[in-house]
Amino acid sequence: MKLVLATNNEHKIREIKNIMAGLDVEILTAADFAEFPDPRETGRTLEENAKIKAVEIYRVTGIPALADDSGLEVDYLNGRPGVMSSRFAGPGCTFADNNRLLLELLEGVEEQKRGARFRCVAALALSENDVRLFEGTVEGRITAHLRGKEGFGYDPVFFFPELGKTFAEITEEEKNEYSHRGRAFRQVAEFIRERLLRDAVK
Repeated sequence: MKLVLATNNEHKIREIKNIMAGLDVEILTAADFAEFPDPRETGRTLEENAKIKAVEIYRVTGIPALADDSGLEVDYLNGRPGVMSSRFAGPGCTFADNNRLLLELLEGVEEQKRGARFRCVAALALSENDVRLFEGTVEGRITAHLRGKEGFGYDPVFFFPELGKTFAEITEEEKNEYSHRGRAFRQVAEFIRERLLRDAVK
């Protein structure tokens, strides 16, 4: 089975490949194609955006495509930045810009009110009309300052109580085990494994 990852984000590609290692699947990325679209995330939910990306890549390549959309939901901000997580600080913003804005908005907010969660919705497009959705969630809280040098995005400000560290202070292996993306893509991997086994029996 071939599978195209519908993302140009090198961080995500590495994480997904590690999570799905061991599957008898050839994983392709944008680098394997002369032309590779960059679908616009016009959806109003993580589910819609993940589906848009997966279906568009399937339509162009004719190969089952896997996409995800992830967001940080902060309780004090009524669920923001949510679907706008990657563009929270405006068009062309960087990870640092987003983290800076988030910490500014939460300045002075007491710890017990800084609850947050990462959500990841993965969409597997087996055809244009057959798209399976998988969701992973992890609970934590927002720190008062940046902590750690690993990971990307909001990892330096997302404290994970179970390990007593931010996602930027843990190893890549630990993050794959506990993260929202790890939880969503392990479900994808299990679905593919069951499908491959079922096809092998036929």
